[in-house]
Amino acid sequence: MADYKSDIQIAQETPMLPILQIANKLGLSEDQIEYYGKYKAKVDPKLLNQTDATPGKLILVTAINPTAAGEGKTTVTVGLGDALSALGEKTVIALREPSLGPVFGIKGGAAGGGYAQVVPMEDINLHFTGDMHAIGAANNLLAAMIDNHIQQGNALDIDVKNITWKRCVDMNDRQLRFVVDGLGGKANGVPREDGFDITVASEIMAVLCLSSDLMDLKRRLKSIVIGYNRAGDPVTAGDLNAQGAMTALLKDAIKPNLVQTLEHTPAFIHGGPFANIAHGCNSVTATRMALHFGDWAVTEAGFGGDLGAEKFLDIKCRAAGLKPSAVVIVATVRALKSHGGVSKENLGKENLEALEKGLPNLYKHIENMRDNFKLPCVVAINRFPTDSQKELELIREKCAALQVPVALCEVWGKGSKGGLALAKEVMRVADENNGFTFTYPDDYSLQDKIHAIATKIYGADGVEYTAAAKKQLEKLEALGFSKLPVCMAKTQYSLSDNPKLLGRPQGFSITVRSVKVSAGAGFVVALTGDIMTMPGLPKVPSAEKIDVDENGVISGLF
Repeated sequence: MADYKSDIQIAQETPMLPILQIANKLGLSEDQIEYYGKYKAKVDPKLLNQTDATPGKLILVTAINPTAAGEGKTTVTVGLGDALSALGEKTVIALREPSLGPVFGIKGGAAGGGYAQVVPMEDINLHFTGDMHAIGAANNLLAAMIDNHIQQGNALDIDVKNITWKRCVDMNDRQLRFVVDGLGGKANGVPREDGFDITVASEIMAVLCLSSDLMDLKRRLKSIVIGYNRAGDPVTAGDLNAQGAMTALLKDAIKPNLVQTLEHTPAFIHGGPFANIAHGCNSVTATRMALHFGDWAVTEAGFGGDLGAEKFLDIKCRAAGLKPSAVVIVATVRALKSHGGVSKENLGKENLEALEKGLPNLYKHIENMRDNFKLPCVVAINRFPTDSQKELELIREKCAALQVPVALCEVWGKGSKGGLALAKEVMRVADENNGFTFTYPDDYSLQDKIHAIATKIYGADGVEYTAAAKKQLEKLEALGFSKLPVCMAKTQYSLSDNPKLLGRPQGFSITVRSVKVSAGAGFVVALTGDIMTMPGLPKVPSAEKIDVDENGVISGLF
């Protein structure tokens, strides 16, 4: 189309307000924000204890299992926030920070799209305020202190074959998944097998996102288990006296970042754990600030409801005492047809049979949010130009049979005007009483928690464990970690642990191949299938299309 504009063109052509004006909308003065240029600022979490406010209503945006067709969950989140603002509601959005890995890889950024974006989108998608780098530095400081301790005599008797802490870098770099370091002779360290995670999978990221304040951050950092000594006992960051220096590196990173949407709705963007290999939610402090300063707080959790939303509800809400008022489940005709077996090149053609075949994926996510977590939900159909009226009506008809409200969402092309119907439905259902509950109680064993998630949320028949995973579970139970919630690392593309099983698979089991404790974050991670904590770049990475001119104007960024 001749008048088509890319996301970055729209963002660059839309004037922003000075960040102080956005802060003023929240009742904040210039003395209460820390400038990061004209259009970004940090806000100290201490303000939550210094100003009185009645907490707003929390709206969680999730989606069906993602496909190559795209769902636009962040776009809907931003558009919904703008639509609530357009209806006269005091609204604040809370989102995750993008990782450089997907930005330069294949998935793209996380600033929304079209006329439903947070800005400055180039800054947000690139270095932003430096939080990711601070997290990486704290992670790698701990790694350096571990190896230095071993080099200097190993007073803690750390077992070099049982170090669980990895280095990290915020980039997709498969070459770093497995490395051997400390080579070159005695003066250059102790040779050992090592590896890198992407920064957003680091436990430091989870710790930052789940900490309530700076001292809670330091306490959690101290509890991090970095490996085991030769007697089999855990060794912590506190044993290495690393928590103070790590906290110093993170003292500014713990402060949420304030920006704005294209329509000037305030947005806190803070923390960025992936939802397939981490817990997938923005920080507790950012969400609390959105609730504190707004009558409505609109937030999203990564990937589909089986990953980000489950972790938001079972981990984040449990840890922070949060209770959502409603859930929005984003779906597209294109993605549902993909779940129904249609190839990407044919998704633009009307295909009611494939759409109906893919709809059970949506049904399962509705079932999870409404029947498992006991939360009212609205289905948001993120509309594409190729969607036929018959296809849209079919989704409405099938959801009506389940007594689930549906709203057409056109915020990508129309901004807030395209989200008014969704906003009104959300406001209506958010007034309903809900009996929010978790998937499992605290006193379940770790195996029972994993089984509950697999059977209730994924629809699996059961769980199988490798011999290594069984031993790890036994050890963690014996060490007293059984009361912690479970963070499942699983493919985002399927309800199962097999990315090729689309729709709503039946008759499958989940295979847990490894289990580890993230004691600082406060959960146990169960790795399933072939999930990797360090992604790789695709054949043609997005990095090849990104450029900058002599004036510093960036192009090719979506």
